Amino acid sequence: MKRQAIAKLSDNEAIALAYDWATWARSEQLPPPGEWFVWLLRSGRGYGKTRTGAEWVVSRAKAGFRRIALVGQAKSDVRDTMIEVGDSSILKISPPWFMPAYEPSKRRLTWPNGAVAIVYSGDEPDQLRGPQHDSAWVDELAKFKYPQETWQNLLFGMRIGAKPQIVVTTTPRPIKIIRDLIASKDTVDVRRPTWDNVANLSPIFIRNVVDPMRGTRLARQELEGLVLDDTPGALWQREKIDMERVRETPELVRVIVGVDPAASTTEGASETGIIVAGIGKDKQGYVIDDRSLRGSPNEWASEAVTAYYRNKADRIVAEANNGGDMVISTIRTADSRPPVKKLWASRGKLTRAEPVAALYEQGKVHHVGAFPELEDQMCTWVPGDDSPDRMDALVWALTELMLEGREYKKPGAARY
Repeated sequence: MKRQAIAKLSDNEAIALAYDWATWARSEQLPPPGEWFVWLLRSGRGYGKTRTGAEWVVSRAKAGFRRIALVGQAKSDVRDTMIEVGDSSILKISPPWFMPAYEPSKRRLTWPNGAVAIVYSGDEPDQLRGPQHDSAWVDELAKFKYPQETWQNLLFGMRIGAKPQIVVTTTPRPIKIIRDLIASKDTVDVRRPTWDNVANLSPIFIRNVVDPMRGTRLARQELEGLVLDDTPGALWQREKIDMERVRETPELVRVIVGVDPAASTTEGASETGIIVAGIGKDKQGYVIDDRSLRGSPNEWASEAVTAYYRNKADRIVAEANNGGDMVISTIRTADSRPPVKKLWASRGKLTRAEPVAALYEQGKVHHVGAFPELEDQMCTWVPGDDSPDRMDALVWALTELMLEGREYKKPGAARY
């Protein structure tokens, strides 16, 4: 019936219908009824939350709302995912007769009716101090480096218009701001799984990503949009990490880049963990950067060297069990100047991780901002399981900084 009705439309009517989101959206992708301040759409990967956010922004601009905030994990994420590149971005889904002008240098979108959207990012929360908005789309809030500060500064600016509203689209993590939003009486919380949108997803993605994850704990978060509690038996707890989290990096007396090289570069292989940590004059440890990636040996070595220079590190320490001297030569091929020390995992994962977890428990380690992927690994790893890449790199860096490598040094291991 729908196809027959569409076939009878004129060309102009068919084009107008193609851009009518209410016709094509699933009911959960349309703004909820009633009075609400925050619409929290927490969903699995591939559900269509980016399209939902972009369509809502365009609808607000059409309705005459004038000051819209676009807030993403970083400015590049706002540009690529929310505005310009992705198939569900604002510029891709806007009708030709209501296409905004995009000025990247001014971080600004301007619609034909004068509505304006400004770009902000979760790694620079202070940019939200002062500006006023009547609408905001916040994408992937759970992945922000400074989620709490960014959110609070945004709220202070939501003070114009008769009905200011915020849409949050995110794959959830069990962090405080997400829990607070779910609990708020002013939030409409909508949780939807990836498979709601299975008809629009690549069969290769379903076969290689979705199907193998079904039934796992990770799938409950990444595909079903659930907020998971800490894993029983995990060495780290989110509450403790949150308690010791800081906003600014103090003066550091020593900085280490910890590297846990991937054993393979095949598709589906682990990432190479690259974590930067330092120790302050207060003898406290500070985790300051996560540069982990999935890539070739040359790629991860270049990233480790870049992290060394960017953070003015003292040395790179790398696990040498997988490749031994090859790890050293790979880094030296990228740049021969940074001092590199290879470490041997001569004892079990639990023996290596426990002393570092104890430092956290004692309040001696602080994360400067949030590192969502690293913290997920820390708070879900249970002794006995294969230890993940970012967490291993963290253990190497903090051991070298605060435990002097005594537990991990293989007798006769060379120092570089």
